[in-house]
Amino acid sequence: MAQSTPQQTLQRLRIIVAIQFMGATLGLPLLPLFLEHRGGTPTVIGLIMASFFFAGVISQYFFGHLADKFGRRPILVLSLIIYAVASGFYIMPMHASWFIVARIFQGAAAGAFEVASLSAVAARFPEATRGRAMSQIIAAQLLGIAIGPMLGAIVTVSQLGWAFFATGVVSLVAAVVTFSVDLGDRAYDPTPLPAMTWNPQLIGALGAACAAGISIGVYETCWSLLMHSHHASTFQIRLSWTLFCLPWVLLSPLGGYIADHWNRRYVSVLGILGGAAFMATYPHIHNNVVMLITGSCESIFSALSVPSISSYLTQGADNREMSRRQGVYTTANTATLAVAATISGSLFSHSPALPFTIAAITAGALAVASFITWRQVPGRVKTLLP
Repeated sequence: MAQSTPQQTLQRLRIIVAIQFMGATLGLPLLPLFLEHRGGTPTVIGLIMASFFFAGVISQYFFGHLADKFGRRPILVLSLIIYAVASGFYIMPMHASWFIVARIFQGAAAGAFEVASLSAVAARFPEATRGRAMSQIIAAQLLGIAIGPMLGAIVTVSQLGWAFFATGVVSLVAAVVTFSVDLGDRAYDPTPLPAMTWNPQLIGALGAACAAGISIGVYETCWSLLMHSHHASTFQIRLSWTLFCLPWVLLSPLGGYIADHWNRRYVSVLGILGGAAFMATYPHIHNNVVMLITGSCESIFSALSVPSISSYLTQGADNREMSRRQGVYTTANTATLAVAATISGSLFSHSPALPFTIAAITAGALAVASFITWRQVPGRVKTLLP
């Protein structure tokens, strides 16, 4: 088995995760136009875009089960290879409808990658420092998402296929690097996996995952439409995503510290409620500069609370169930995201405020449900490091 200290594992995973998420978001702003140039109708384009998320919904728990059974490293390497091969399809002269295959494999690979990387960090760090470790992986994801779309601005529609191809090459390099990373796998154990414990920690975290998924789904579909209705420029729309991500990246270490030293229950719930409050206000803000500033303020709540939610997810879990827990969590998150993204467009057409208001109320209700579920769960880890 490859040997590395927990900190070495964390640093290598941070680099791999940041590059992977940067590559995954590099071409997203132009992907619908790319598919349109390949003969895709709006219906076909919508189906192709949605297939990425639905592939993740179907596969994430499955890959979590495999990671618990056979180890995280094989799953992480396999996911990077699958993503690389699927990315190579974009340079081929195919009709748009064929790209649904590439998006399905990319979605499944991205889901497996997320499950394996996050459960690896949970396995390598004790609960007393897990919040800080998880926050750095989440920050790496957001850093990639912040940089990717901005770099994508220099890529034209005709060059997009080669941009995806380059992303695939980077994924293959990351797969090679992963062979030297200790992901917390133990020697292969042929005995049956222990049953996954459906305890209050996990159930409450699933409520938080659904709240986040609903919010992200609405933002995916309606945020750009809302800003456009307020006469925002294309640059302002791109900038809004970056300005949301950057405070999160900068404050994630603080969020990790809070998760390890404060009461995770209160921090998690306040973060969800804060996000719901911001979502409810956006349709009523008609100044784009204020929208940009408010979006950055919302990310502060997320940065300070998400590490606590992630720590709750694996609190008290056995090593051989962490990947399945992560798989269930990401499945719940991706499923609600896909549903919210699908229906929020039609709600927006009736009233721009409608999807944001419904999502805010739903997220708030889920926050209360999670708080009640966690009421008997210790919010603080007993043994804390300085």
